[in-house]
Amino acid sequence: MSTTPPLMPPPLQPLPALEPQNQRLPGLDAVRGFALLGILLMNIEGFNGALWMSGAGVEPDQTGLDRLLDTFIYIVVQGSFFPLFSLLFGIGFALMGQRLRARGGAFTSIHLRRMGCLLVIGLLHGLLVWSGDILLSYALLGLLLPAFDVLPKRWLGLAGALGIGCAVMVTLLLAGLMAMMAASPDNQAFVQAGQQIQDAVQAQMQAYGQGTYWQAVKQRGSDLLAGLQNLFVIGSQLLGLFLIGAALVANGALADPAGHARLWAWLRWGAWPLGLLLSTLAWWISPFNPPWSLAFDSLLVQAIKLLAGSLIGLGWLAWGLRWQQLLRPLRAVGQMALSNYLAQSLLCTGFFYGYGLGYFGQLRRSEQVLMVLAVFALQALLSWLWLRWFNQGPVEWLWRAGTYGRFAPLKRTGLGA
Repeated sequence: MSTTPPLMPPPLQPLPALEPQNQRLPGLDAVRGFALLGILLMNIEGFNGALWMSGAGVEPDQTGLDRLLDTFIYIVVQGSFFPLFSLLFGIGFALMGQRLRARGGAFTSIHLRRMGCLLVIGLLHGLLVWSGDILLSYALLGLLLPAFDVLPKRWLGLAGALGIGCAVMVTLLLAGLMAMMAASPDNQAFVQAGQQIQDAVQAQMQAYGQGTYWQAVKQRGSDLLAGLQNLFVIGSQLLGLFLIGAALVANGALADPAGHARLWAWLRWGAWPLGLLLSTLAWWISPFNPPWSLAFDSLLVQAIKLLAGSLIGLGWLAWGLRWQQLLRPLRAVGQMALSNYLAQSLLCTGFFYGYGLGYFGQLRRSEQVLMVLAVFALQALLSWLWLRWFNQGPVEWLWRAGTYGRFAPLKRTGLGA
């Protein structure tokens, strides 16, 4: 950890007092908008092709600009922006707890209702729109968060780091197990497991690229079940990131960044570059890892990427708060993060899938990036226009109503307020 005092200007601006009308923290909204851009850059592969191929790495047949962009996204973006979003989820949990307890509210019951509503939203999104949904996992793991309220504040971050470490260790153990299975030339279970994954990828390509809407729904149901099984590996990582986010609120690091300058400096200049270095190492070991490749190297790369993504996500949080004025145009997108996340799925599945415009598998990597920038620019404009007239995004408004059992005013009282 560096002991050098931070250069001026200070690394982070203190979080301002809550806005009276909507109780938003603009700095966090800006970072949340930045996270949505990274998530779409990551998810676009899962819209353009088979979902399980979206994290496989750099496609071997790509050349030129497409290969360069794919390599950049794999090293810098893939696996690092959902950790950033997870940290923000944990921060939101802790801030909501502080506000409700300050008003004497029953935080645990409200939080559980909130997660129950998110679970419904995630289930509908995953079944009816896109099976790459993360909301269902967030809701299920979020139900566990109140149990950690009993921990002393100083232990929250340690518990979070332990959760990430457990996910890495489980992946490494799986790598060792697969290596032992592969050493036996007659091990049919190993061969069958790889074949089943290849069959599942082909089923995704058929259902989403050429199938009807109801065939896609059926495939999404199968994908969701498989994704929930994957929580055995990544669940502790997500929960760990939630807890680290909550720890940043509990220990005052967000409210008093100057008093925690060393922590933020380490996240920017320690965690972030270390994560990028590890991600580059993973790319160097094996740049392309299709999901049916159960070799030791492939699973080792997954373990390295899991740790690297968590470290890069922490760094993105620190840099994002440092750059919050630069990211100010993204505040409206972040304030409507849930609505925009779901809208990305609707737009992209409608564009790519066979029951939509049918561009499945037709866009090169460079064209995917252009589409991401176009969609995100549109969302930034529409979010800004929407919030000139309304207090919240439409899905956020429904989520709040389901949580509290009543509808808050949606339309602003003054034009352009």
